[in-house]
Amino acid sequence: MKYMLLINLNPKANEALNEEQQAAVGAAHEKLIAVIKETGEFVSMQALGEPAKTTVVRVRDGKTAASDGPLVDAEEYFCGYYIVDVADKDRAVELAAMIPDAQWSAVEVRPFFETPESD
Repeated sequence: MKYMLLINLNPKANEALNEEQQAAVGAAHEKLIAVIKETGEFVSMQALGEPAKTTVVRVRDGKTAASDGPLVDAEEYFCGYYIVDVADKDRAVELAAMIPDAQWSAVEVRPFFETPESD
């Protein structure tokens, strides 16, 4: 079953990390990637740019409006994700707990919507 592990970042907590702690975060992500590639659970992962570089697009009455900046101003923001293909939700939660950002922010574990396969 596929899950997306959505990483939320608290920029204040992230900025408070010293160089050694930042290096440890990078190493922990590398270790997680190695583990899930070795087990065959890795599908993909990606880090995202900061919310200030966001463009929000809305279409109303056939007219497109684009505005700069995040949809909502929040203390934490979605900064990246892993997509994993695991046996069950418990394993997805176990992997989410290995994401170092979970120590000061939050990681959301969300299953993919499953559609019936066509013949």
